[in-house]
Amino acid sequence: MLKHFIRLEWKSFVRSASFGTNLALKIIMGLAALYFIACFAILGTAVFFILKDEGMEPLSTINKFMIYYVLFDLIIRYFLQKMPVTNIKPLLLLPINRSTIVHYSLGKTVISFFNVLHAFFFVPFTIVLLYKGYGYQALLWHIGMLALIYTNNFLNVLINSKNIVFYTVLGLLAALATSQYYDVFDITPYSQLFFQNMYDTYYGFLAPVILVSATYYFSFNYFKNRLNLDDGLAKKSEVAKTENFTWLDQFGTLGTFLKNDIRLLKRNKRSRTTLIMSFIFIFYGLLFFTQSIEAYDNPWMKVFAGIFVSGGFLFTFGQFVPSWDSAYYQLMMSQNIQYREYISSKWWLMVIGTVVSTLIASFYLYFGLHTYLIIVVGAIFNIGVNSHLVMLGGAFVKTPIDLTTSKQAFGDKQAFNMKTMLISLPKMVVPMGLYTLGYYLFSPNIGLVFVAVAGILGFAFRNSVFDKIEKIYKTEKYATIAAYKQKN
Repeated sequence: MLKHFIRLEWKSFVRSASFGTNLALKIIMGLAALYFIACFAILGTAVFFILKDEGMEPLSTINKFMIYYVLFDLIIRYFLQKMPVTNIKPLLLLPINRSTIVHYSLGKTVISFFNVLHAFFFVPFTIVLLYKGYGYQALLWHIGMLALIYTNNFLNVLINSKNIVFYTVLGLLAALATSQYYDVFDITPYSQLFFQNMYDTYYGFLAPVILVSATYYFSFNYFKNRLNLDDGLAKKSEVAKTENFTWLDQFGTLGTFLKNDIRLLKRNKRSRTTLIMSFIFIFYGLLFFTQSIEAYDNPWMKVFAGIFVSGGFLFTFGQFVPSWDSAYYQLMMSQNIQYREYISSKWWLMVIGTVVSTLIASFYLYFGLHTYLIIVVGAIFNIGVNSHLVMLGGAFVKTPIDLTTSKQAFGDKQAFNMKTMLISLPKMVVPMGLYTLGYYLFSPNIGLVFVAVAGILGFAFRNSVFDKIEKIYKTEKYATIAAYKQKN
């Protein structure tokens, strides 16, 4: 039966309408995976000797900070790891044991990249421990760590539909890191006892093994109890809330579209995740402006940060226009809707998001006026140029969005194509080039002027740009509708 399921997965992949895109994406993802695998393998091999040279005991030092490793892994999984998906409708009509279907779906997550990647750190590190005479207890410690990684895997399955659990973990991680940084409370001496116990005793590793068994058991029962058509077809009933936003009526058709977009952002899991990611982007500049990373301490990388700090919402929301409306796009296109108003509503929403992000980022004044001016001119360029490029790219990103899930908040496989890649290049290359040119030929302030002027010119010619974008959207209209009908 397992062989049959694998054969069905392969047929679904090769027969997909986006097979070429899927194959190209998987090749690129494979290259990226090899890079991270190499990094983890090198780190797993060298970290023992690095810590030893610094006068620290390697294993106890690793155990001291392992609590953050585990919690951060769980957070990354929540945003990026796909949940087990199996098309159960045809399977439930066949004489196949339901337990087999659930075991197969959960088994697919076992070989996930998010699990395999950790092995390239822990296996070399454990081999070094054995070579350095740590004894067979190192193997017990390795089993315990492996069990914790898979505990995260099945925990992610359980908390995927429970936002409160995820936000609790995220808040806990932030609180622990902050309290340790400011010497208020350090949890690492206590958590170290747990991880070190897996090495120091003969039974310590059993706790993670029991934990992973329990999480698999609960995950199995969770899916098995919901493995029926009625559960999948039933809609969750909630108390209806009326939000009129009557103050937007003064803008006519544009206001109607803005109302729909604001409701979308407030009510759906995927769009709320986009808002969270936009807020996180605001703090991305700390990596560049604090001079903590030498490779980022140069003019072009700082303007790169300025573009992202102010444009988090623009990029995360704008790249999926019109995919946010994919659930009812066919209905919209059957109505007498002017594309100009539709495009304008999305553009104004991105402009508002950019302005709000720039105002929130005013705390960067702490690093100097010039630093904040980089963010401001980045916002001007985002409004005048990047907002148009994002919408232009959206015409070729025919990706239906499931608003009920927070997964793939950064993108989707169908978002990858040569047209969107070419359109994306100027978003970063042009402002970085303009600032660097003015910086070295004249002065840093002239570099800011170059970027700001480019944004102002883009804003001045927005009507002409909108005309061209509107024509492209109309040309891609039927291809977009057909793509939204694709389920695989």
